[in-house]
Amino acid sequence: MSRTITADNPARHAPRGRAGWLVIAAVLIVCLMPVSVILGEIPITFGQVWDAYFHFDPSVTQQLLVRNIRVPRTIIALIVGAALGASGVVIQALTRNPLAEPGLLGVNAGATFAVACGIAIFRFQALTAGLIFGFIGAGLAGVAVYLLGGIRQGAGPVRLVLAGSALSVVLLACTRMLIINSDEEVFDRFRSWTVGSLEGRGPDLLLPTGGAVLIGLLIAIALANSLNASALGADLSRSLGAHPGRVLTMSALVVMLMCGATTAAVGPISFVGLTAPHLGRQIVGLNHRKLIPASALIAAALVLAADVAGRLVVSSGEISVGIMIGFIGAPVFIGIVRHRKLAQL
Repeated sequence: MSRTITADNPARHAPRGRAGWLVIAAVLIVCLMPVSVILGEIPITFGQVWDAYFHFDPSVTQQLLVRNIRVPRTIIALIVGAALGASGVVIQALTRNPLAEPGLLGVNAGATFAVACGIAIFRFQALTAGLIFGFIGAGLAGVAVYLLGGIRQGAGPVRLVLAGSALSVVLLACTRMLIINSDEEVFDRFRSWTVGSLEGRGPDLLLPTGGAVLIGLLIAIALANSLNASALGADLSRSLGAHPGRVLTMSALVVMLMCGATTAAVGPISFVGLTAPHLGRQIVGLNHRKLIPASALIAAALVLAADVAGRLVVSSGEISVGIMIGFIGAPVFIGIVRHRKLAQL
């Protein structure tokens, strides 16, 4: 019997009986959030967390720490994870490549180069200044890839990815050249940013980062049906009412918004945008209406778990979340490759 194919149901089944993993991810987030708040070099009790918001005393260090560092840091970890997971789904759908990750469009390299320029030339100190430089760099890189990739002339995702890859190589080379020829202070500051860290991220980053990520997520969810249709090929997607050029442009905007915001806020973090979409497909299937929020949830749990683990594995200080993600994400991805077939896009 023939089967009707629509953009909403692109003839792809969701695996049965695996939705419980999403519940586990949600429970993991709920359990890790209070741990993330109380864990650190200065121990904090749950009573002090309560007092920080309901009996606030600005003379108490622990209460200031809760309001200005621990809680904002936990929220930023969730925002960064959700952004990387959702943008990973979009970039893999856009390129139809299961090994693609958000940095493929040159946005991360643009943000990195701009932050390096800010540190070396303008000598900024505040994290918000780094956020501004990162946003500018990510935006300019996105526009450059858009123009070089020839989207306005109807070019496809392959040309877009090639333009992004070429621009990334150039920008990363320029970044290295700039840092190598700078003094030791610039090198140390850039080194601490480039490993990807949530340390010291405060409430001043919440609004700009969260706002950009929220806009990106809403656009991504609105594009879900079009991404489903695009997976069927350009001709069939047009017959289903999708506009490939428009989908390509909006998808690139989503990646630029979310990756630019997260890279500017905490530095480059790899593996999350690559791993979380594969875990999401194992749980909810290939329908992007479910895959985008599922991957965002999984990635948020992964980043928060890595941040908490980074504070547990050493007795004093901490290991940056960007490094811990490599330790956690790489074995997970290798396990997916060895024990399960990667889903075809």
